[in-house]
Amino acid sequence: MKPPESLVSLFQPWNDFYSHSKAAATIVIFLHVGGLLLAGGFAIAADRATIRSMGRSPDTRTAQLKELATIHRWVITGLVVVIVSGLGLLASDFETFWGSWIYWLKMALVAVLLINGLQMTRVEKSLELDPSETSPKWSALHRTALTSLTLWFVTTFLGVALANFA
Repeated sequence: MKPPESLVSLFQPWNDFYSHSKAAATIVIFLHVGGLLLAGGFAIAADRATIRSMGRSPDTRTAQLKELATIHRWVITGLVVVIVSGLGLLASDFETFWGSWIYWLKMALVAVLLINGLQMTRVEKSLELDPSETSPKWSALHRTALTSLTLWFVTTFLGVALANFA
């Protein structure tokens, strides 16, 4: 799939700079990996704790619910860094990424990850209103945590594949 020539031209100055600057490449790649560590690290740890809390006492689950509320700003901060640095990576080799099915699959899964995160926050808000042990939202929270955990690893795998097969 050939990219629009206007976009190739628009990104050409960045491509030229990035291609000839090891410092720029190092900073952009570090920001991408660092943002992934920040967002994914917090999210994966929170997902694990959420999954583990499902078989525990109502007090433990309620405490985990409160903990989740403190995690989201870190995940969102990391995601902003990942997205901004990802745009820098995209612009650095626009033609290659535009034509890569791996890139588009990764972007689709990132969108699913964001939607899942939105769903998770909605479930959390519902559980704040009704944290009873019988609330069906606990199983929904468990599902979104499992989905999140899976998506973080699959999108990371696709990022590595993209670097090697693009």
